[in-house]
Amino acid sequence: MQVRAKKYLGQHFLTDQEVARRIVASLDTARLDAGATTGTPAGSAQPVDVLEVGPGMGVLTQYLLERDDISLRAVEIDEESVDYLREHFPGFTPSLYQEDFLALNLGKIYGGKPFCIIGNFPYNISSQIFFKVLDYVDSIPQVVCMVQKEVAERIAAPAGNKTYGILSVLLQTWYDIEYLFTVGEGAFVPPPKVKSAVIRLRRNGRGDLGCDPARFRAVVKTAFNQRRKTLRNSLRTVSENVPEQFAQLRPEQLSVEQFIELTNLLK
Repeated sequence: MQVRAKKYLGQHFLTDQEVARRIVASLDTARLDAGATTGTPAGSAQPVDVLEVGPGMGVLTQYLLERDDISLRAVEIDEESVDYLREHFPGFTPSLYQEDFLALNLGKIYGGKPFCIIGNFPYNISSQIFFKVLDYVDSIPQVVCMVQKEVAERIAAPAGNKTYGILSVLLQTWYDIEYLFTVGEGAFVPPPKVKSAVIRLRRNGRGDLGCDPARFRAVVKTAFNQRRKTLRNSLRTVSENVPEQFAQLRPEQLSVEQFIELTNLLK
C-alpha cells in the first residue's frame, strides 16, 4: 500500500534514501553529556530512548531500527501512515503511537526519563513542535529534525540577524543549535515549494535560568511581537519602566543573556 500525502497534515514524504541515512546518522548518542540532563552517559551500554515524530512511511524508521544504541518509539497521527508502518514494520507496532504529538503526554510515556527526538517535522506545525520541546527541556538532551530552510536559519540565527526571533532566543537559551545541511525540493514526494534543512539541537549546560521562566518567555514573545519598535514601546504591556540601557534597542539586538538580565530588571 501507498500513503497519500495530505495537505492538511503538511505531509511531504522524504524519498531520498541518502538524505534519510544522513539524518539518522546525525543523531549522536556518543556525545550525550551526562552532566547536562542528558540521560545515558557517553560509553554506556544502555540504549538511548528516542522518539520519532511523524514517521510517515518509515523512511527514517528503517534506519533507526538498525541502530542498537537506541530504543525507538514513534508517534504518527495519520491513520494511513500507521497502517503502512504496521504492515511493513510489524515488530515495531507496540512502540508506535497513533496520536497527535502536540497533545501527547511525553512525561507519561517516559516517566521523566531523558529521551531524544528525531523526525521530518510537518512544516505546518514545526514551530508548535519546538514550543513543546521547550516544555520538556530537562528531559530532551538532543533533537535532530528536518524543517523548512527558513525556519532552520531563523532558529540558528545569532543576535543581530534580521531573522533572529522568538524561537531563536527561547531555543538558544537551552540548546546549542547546529545547521547541518540543506535538502532540495526533489528529495520529497510531493516536492515542497521551499528548500528544507536539517538541524541538531544539543542541550547546553544551563541549569537554572536565573529569572522567572514564565516571565522570561512573556518578555521575549512580547518584544518580538512588535519587533520594529524599541523595547520601551514594545514592552509597555509588561512594564512601564524599561531600563535605559535597553529602552532604545530592538529585540533582535539582545542576546539570550541580555534578555535574562532585562527580565530581572523589569518591575
